[in-house]
Amino acid sequence: MQMTDTVRQILRNYEGENPGVKSKLASMLMTGKLAGTGKMIILPVDQGFEHGPARTFAPNPAGYDPHYHYQLAIDAGLNAYAAPLGQLEAGADTFAGQIPTILKLNSANSLMSDTAGKNQAITGSVEDALRLGCAAIGFTIYPGSDMALDMFEEIVEMRREAAACGIATVIWSYPRGEAISKDGETAIDIAAYAAQIAALLGAHVIKIKLSTDHLELPEAKKVYEAQDIDIATQAARVKHCMEASFCGRRIVVFSGGAKKGADSVYDDARAIRDGGGNGSIIGRNSFQRSREDALDMLGKLVDIYLGKA
Repeated sequence: MQMTDTVRQILRNYEGENPGVKSKLASMLMTGKLAGTGKMIILPVDQGFEHGPARTFAPNPAGYDPHYHYQLAIDAGLNAYAAPLGQLEAGADTFAGQIPTILKLNSANSLMSDTAGKNQAITGSVEDALRLGCAAIGFTIYPGSDMALDMFEEIVEMRREAAACGIATVIWSYPRGEAISKDGETAIDIAAYAAQIAALLGAHVIKIKLSTDHLELPEAKKVYEAQDIDIATQAARVKHCMEASFCGRRIVVFSGGAKKGADSVYDDARAIRDGGGNGSIIGRNSFQRSREDALDMLGKLVDIYLGKA
């Protein structure tokens, strides 16, 4: 694999990491149609755990088959495919070596009561990731939850174990819980804070949501106004989140959320590109469409990140 100067520069930002972790990051950055550009599109399929099978796959029943998602990610030329243990195991042998995989190590579900607290169960291990040949582990944290400190401690230990095995770590940093309003979950001050927390916990790749111009925390709002921080556009907010991710020294991808119109998906990608983000992690907005439509959409997203659209 011949690395580009762009990828070499990205890897130099991970000064404390071993060659194993860097090689796994390189495998993702040098795979697919965006190989070598420093941009990434990842397919995550953990929504069956989070939302249930019908809500997740009924819009495109082919998605009930785990092989469908492996093949979609490969045929679309994506950088990596992320899923929980059972989903990866169901196609691990058939698709071994064809696309980098990320083992999602914790998950929530929609059957818990609203009083249970915002948390996720650990559903896999670093040993599983090693056995399955994964490039990275994935782990969700909920800044703003009363359970957040436990989640932070869990991922620090799992990240240490993964790095010792030469496996990278992706942190889904999703603010939600008792300390944050619904609007606050996507507020720009909270989004940037979530990115900073993930970086400080040692994430090699950070996954956050695109933000709004809402400011949740009164003390933060004072600073944003006093320092005249630009949050007027989505691209400006992406840029600010990259600043919070060690001034762009960490790879940051932005989630697509619930299924929406194609034009909105493309507008989001342009804002991520123009704000200096590394790319998209796009699940339901791709696999809930027909295979033909999904491949068309993902192809257009590749073109956007290549500056062609």
